[in-house]
Amino acid sequence: MGFGMISDLAVRNAKLKDKPYKMADSGGLYLHVQPGGSKLWRMKYRYAGKEKVLSFGPYPLTTIVQARRKRDDAKLQLAEGRDPGVTKMLARIAAETAQRNTFGLIAEEYLLTLEDRELAEATIKKNRWLLIDLASSLSKRPIAEINSAEILDLVKKVEKSGRRETAHKLRGVISSVFRLAMVTLRAQADPTVALKGALLPVKRQNRSAILSEEEFGAFLKALDAYTGWPTIVAAMKFQILTCARPGEVRGAVQREFDREKAIWHVPASRMKMRRPHDVPLSRQALQVLEDIAPYSADDGLVFPSVRSKEQQLSENGFNAALRRMGYAKDEVTSHGFRATASSILNQRGFEPDVIEAVLAHQDPNMVRRAYNRATYWDQRVILMQKWADLLDEFRLLS
Repeated sequence: MGFGMISDLAVRNAKLKDKPYKMADSGGLYLHVQPGGSKLWRMKYRYAGKEKVLSFGPYPLTTIVQARRKRDDAKLQLAEGRDPGVTKMLARIAAETAQRNTFGLIAEEYLLTLEDRELAEATIKKNRWLLIDLASSLSKRPIAEINSAEILDLVKKVEKSGRRETAHKLRGVISSVFRLAMVTLRAQADPTVALKGALLPVKRQNRSAILSEEEFGAFLKALDAYTGWPTIVAAMKFQILTCARPGEVRGAVQREFDREKAIWHVPASRMKMRRPHDVPLSRQALQVLEDIAPYSADDGLVFPSVRSKEQQLSENGFNAALRRMGYAKDEVTSHGFRATASSILNQRGFEPDVIEAVLAHQDPNMVRRAYNRATYWDQRVILMQKWADLLDEFRLLS
């Protein structure tokens, strides 16, 4: 058949023959008619001195208009010095790669990075629940195709269930997965950025804490008189004296303590900000360690459970003891001891930066954070002893 524009009617009525044949259109485009009845659009072209063939798909799935448009696109690429066959191959590879690079796959990679950083098991478990359970609708989606509206719909459903804080945490951890995808060239942007301000603010609830020196003195006397399991009493006293978090105290083991230098080396794995923290020990804190020694494991936990010296006190053990002492949860919690210390020490005019260093709060300024850690050690040693002495005074006030 001669070269020239062919009509859709001619293509539709093309007769089958014993051998394949071509129906030429123009610009190298032609229809390849097979004996079995299939009709395939193809284009012949030359690139770098070599003759090549490009496939555009079968007729009628690819119409004559679409085939000509693809031909024109190929011609434009040739004019720009690009091989349209290579461009098509790269596009196919990119599409296949995108289908493999799902949100669920990259989320699993992100969780592995948390394990490699040796984060607390509870933290990893929480992130896994957020990414694998709550974000399950994203799991099989190619990450590069997920948009802001899709994520907003997901986090809004969580928010409407009354879990505002969870919705914010979900948005944050999804953002972390996208940042991992971006640095590994599997996503170009983080769609959660557009959601800033889209969620309702979290209703913050302050930890219940005693802020009066006299009332705290009465509490300390009640703790002295409490007849519960000795390691729980000792652990709470030690937490109050060191301004540490409950989890840091519950997991304390013998090798972390340098009693001669009066230092407790808390490893990064138990710190909230995942940075090691050294705690100066007052005379009173050292006395707690000495008094509880008969109940401690020789080379293990300092404040073990009632069940076994190899088992930590339970996470809720401190608060359960407080309830048995007669204190309601809106009066005091174990997490509130740090708020008590912060409030009283600030009211008494101690240096705020030293107090923050004692509480191991993360300074957002990296240079200032390193400076504070190096500079305030001597001040912290003095402050922790003054705090322990104040606690003894408070007992006398009540």
